[in-house]
Amino acid sequence: MPMDYRDVMTVLSQSGLGAALLGEHEIILSVNETGDHLLHGEGTLEGQSLWEIAAPLCQESEEPLYANIAFGEYLIRCPAPEVDGLPPRTRLIVFRNAANDACHDMLISMLNQISEAAALFDAKGRMYLVNDAAVKMESLTTQDVLGEHVSDIYRMLDGSKLTVPQALQEKRAIKNRRLYYATCFGKNIDVVSSTYPITQNGQVLGAFTVMQDWSQIETLQKQIMDLQDKLLNQASNKHPKTKSALTAQYQFSDIVYVSSAMRDVIEQCGQVARNDSSVMIYGETGTGKEMFAQSIHNASRRADRPFLAINCAAIPENLLEGLLFGTERGAYTGAEQRAGLFEQADGGTLLLDEINSMNINLQSKLLRVLQEGTFRRVGGSAEIHVNVRLLSNTNVPPYQAIQEGNLRQDLFYRLGVVNITIPPLRTRREDIGLLAKRFIIRCNQKLEKNVKNISKATLDRFQAYHWPGNVRELQHAIEHAMNILPDELSTITPAYLPEHILSGMEGPAPQPVPKTKGTSLHTSIRDAAYQTICQALRESGGNISEAARALNMSRQNLQYRIKRYQIDVNALLREKLK
Repeated sequence: MPMDYRDVMTVLSQSGLGAALLGEHEIILSVNETGDHLLHGEGTLEGQSLWEIAAPLCQESEEPLYANIAFGEYLIRCPAPEVDGLPPRTRLIVFRNAANDACHDMLISMLNQISEAAALFDAKGRMYLVNDAAVKMESLTTQDVLGEHVSDIYRMLDGSKLTVPQALQEKRAIKNRRLYYATCFGKNIDVVSSTYPITQNGQVLGAFTVMQDWSQIETLQKQIMDLQDKLLNQASNKHPKTKSALTAQYQFSDIVYVSSAMRDVIEQCGQVARNDSSVMIYGETGTGKEMFAQSIHNASRRADRPFLAINCAAIPENLLEGLLFGTERGAYTGAEQRAGLFEQADGGTLLLDEINSMNINLQSKLLRVLQEGTFRRVGGSAEIHVNVRLLSNTNVPPYQAIQEGNLRQDLFYRLGVVNITIPPLRTRREDIGLLAKRFIIRCNQKLEKNVKNISKATLDRFQAYHWPGNVRELQHAIEHAMNILPDELSTITPAYLPEHILSGMEGPAPQPVPKTKGTSLHTSIRDAAYQTICQALRESGGNISEAARALNMSRQNLQYRIKRYQIDVNALLREKLK
């Protein structure tokens, strides 16, 4: 007597195989116990569309089909047995768990290596993994929370929303969000959290959350501010005749060049230095952006006043706000009354380094300062007015930072009243020899060497190299060579250069586009971007992924710009072969 399909489904379940009876439109009419477990149905699957739950399982294919159900959990489609008694217009599918236990163990081992609390959630918001740091901080019991929905584990106490469902729904990262919540075990937690959605081919697979105890951040903030005050006091004691806390070291005379490109930029900066307009400096990594900023300050009428700088990429948002605007006693636990950088730089210049790395929310607060000329300390109510000239710099073209959502357009208009673009080293190769000699002199003093010359072959190698790290990379190359150069030798030859410079010779980079009168800033930046992308494509042999890595951008972004700039990759490669 042939087995009924219901009996077959029971047998399959006992064998560890999931089975589902599908009707029209892939509606689940029935599912066995194992299938319900594998699909995380909890007895609610009947009537739902399997297409929405695990679309790959619905497809017909001779090859194995994998479906991601929860983060790291994969199901594989199996051949379905032939059974009698199936209802009309229905079909039976069979699937099993194909998760790799070794990968799971490796993943949890990796999470346990980081000091911050971390957890993984599947696409439905159920906790999949949690590291030891989170277990300790939240006093969790893993067996009670794994597989549970985030809303059943955490309850917000500050009226805010849980970040995991928000990140899953909006498919965007929610960074540096302060959260105050209670766990299902009754412990209250105060953290700064960042949640990142995990996607593949547009499909949300899950979310990853990293949390840091707020008390630790407060301690770090106090340490940073204490160190800042100490440095400022030391500097003031050294310069009692001025109010300058920290001074700018460099002047335009310290910049080494013979190229007309650099001469034009320095002349422009010298003109700008005489006024108080905000200046945004764009240049690739290693071009000397802060040197130019300091030179502008020292050439201005604010030269005897404070020059302060802060790297917006190196300090978390929660700390950065307090460092910029200061704090009032009681603003948070342990907070003291402290002046921020805006107050400390009063009468002088404040440099915002890598402004494109500043959190968008903090950018809006900075915009208010620029618009109204006043601000409040964190936790304070009094309006504070200061007279500060703002300089900023960015290592990506401003328009690109705006397009990528890393720089507010309205903030750019305020900070970039004057825009300065520093040319990369590959576009001013006539400066390489002079710079190399200057670095040799410095390294002789630093390393107690007596190097006198640099060989023509070495200079030829320098001229052929593309210098992605610009002047800083050249300086490091000289220092590398002089460190390993035997004391009896006084000339740097190619044998002592870093390997990546020797192996990276692929011909000179494209020459800069000649300047024309009336060329707009947007056009100049676009031309520079065009030339940089073309060079990266030449050096990668047309490999888009490799070129994207060299340019520090996503593959999709590079493809977009290739299309936008109408770059013929094949034509570039043919030019290279000539």
